[in-house]
Amino acid sequence: MNLMIVEDEPRLRQALAYNIMWESHGIDMIGTAVNGLEALKLMERKKPDLMLIDVQMPGMDGLELLRELQERGFLNRLLKIIILSGHDNFEFAQTALKHGVSRYLLKPAGEAEILEAVLEARRQLQLDLEQWRRQAALEKQWLSNLPHLQNLFLLQWAGGKMGREEILAKSKELHVPLRQEDRIAVAAVELDPFPDDGENAEIQKFTLQLLAKELLTPPTWWIAANSDMNLMMVYVISSPEAEASEALLRMNADLSQLLSRIKEMLHRTASAGLSAGAGPLERLDSLYRQACRALQERVVYGHDLVIPYRETGGESARPFTIPPNLENELEIGMETADEAIAMAALQGIWGGLVLDVESSDDFHEAVLFVHGLFTRMIHKRGWTIKQVLGDEAKYIQNVSLLSTQTQTQALLTRIVQRIVAYVREQRKANSHQVVKEVLRLLNEEMDHELTLHTVADRMYINSSYLSRLFKQEMGVAFSDYVLERKMARAKTLLQEGSKVYDAARSVGYRDVSYFTKVFRKYWGVNPGECKG
Repeated sequence: MNLMIVEDEPRLRQALAYNIMWESHGIDMIGTAVNGLEALKLMERKKPDLMLIDVQMPGMDGLELLRELQERGFLNRLLKIIILSGHDNFEFAQTALKHGVSRYLLKPAGEAEILEAVLEARRQLQLDLEQWRRQAALEKQWLSNLPHLQNLFLLQWAGGKMGREEILAKSKELHVPLRQEDRIAVAAVELDPFPDDGENAEIQKFTLQLLAKELLTPPTWWIAANSDMNLMMVYVISSPEAEASEALLRMNADLSQLLSRIKEMLHRTASAGLSAGAGPLERLDSLYRQACRALQERVVYGHDLVIPYRETGGESARPFTIPPNLENELEIGMETADEAIAMAALQGIWGGLVLDVESSDDFHEAVLFVHGLFTRMIHKRGWTIKQVLGDEAKYIQNVSLLSTQTQTQALLTRIVQRIVAYVREQRKANSHQVVKEVLRLLNEEMDHELTLHTVADRMYINSSYLSRLFKQEMGVAFSDYVLERKMARAKTLLQEGSKVYDAARSVGYRDVSYFTKVFRKYWGVNPGECKG
């Protein structure tokens, strides 16, 4: 779960953010703010689950912040707040509790007490999520007439058969408020493939749909479920085009929160694909195709991610659906580059087909069927048969070259091995360019405070997606790499004769005492002992 800290005193803010080992307790510290005004701006983009708020702050204090959060609709049972106050004032505490604050701590509260308060707030939030899940009635409920018509309208709109005027007229009729100047971005959201879906698959998809509509509401979000109960999510941007990038960051934050909630509730993951950006109303069909294409890139980047569309130069493939049987297991093996799962599924499919073979025509028909599975899986990801299979592609194009079952089975095994190898190569190639840009930023802006979330925002990508790419490419976590680079640079500067103050500023630390503490913890000596 995500935590935001709002505290005006620099040393205390630094201590709260970095002295407490949040990550080891499963808490992601996503940002700090110096007052209520800064916190409100940060909330639009970060969507925290937990907040630790000081009462006495300049500009907008903690109690004013609570009132503003309530007016803007942020305060609900899916956001937990802990107040940290230097005043033992009954009225302060009463006002805080009136706004649904989970805990009221008095300064100077110890780190252990603060950590326990945050963990207790997280436990409360998990209980609330579980209560919501039960109250959501996991049995299917037929939608009332208007939502059903809205769902149908969104799917027809995505089919590309409607012009702008028809879209606006139909949306007005169905109470979907749209304006001529509105722009839209699109997400495709699905539960990630899971070998043992069984009879729970539909109810889990329905739960995903219910939770998406609980968290992401009109008029900003409009959600439609297709016949497979996978979600198309339209994000309406009513702000000027110059502010579109900020809106897309908020869209990213909303989707990340949705995926986090699904993981908490269903104990399985979902992923989202995003269109490359925003476009006019009549471009919904092409934006949705981009989102679907991005979602297919789970094969490269893994699951539980918000994945932006990136142009690869390949032709778009028509979408298709594989039933949850052996074909589904084969696709899971391909997506996860798990050769054992893919091989087991292939053996099951092929064994079932060749049982009834009575002639060469039957045999070649069986081969064509299996080749069709591979072809659809390859084309679905925007690749070509020649790209992936190389010289084995000739057998896909001319099954008459195969003359025995042994030869065919050996070929099918090689095809699976080639597809799995290609997936692994793509995973490495796609991650390299993004990480290369991150390393450039770190090198050029060493004198700034750089976090995973600030770098992700600069690149307009999701922080979880960036974290996984960076760890996969570099072999270490982003924060560990940044700390290593900064400490190595600081040590070199000190050995070259720089003052401690100058070395600290050169690696992004404005508080020399905090820099000294971090340096001593990392190197085991004070900065002054490293001077040349």
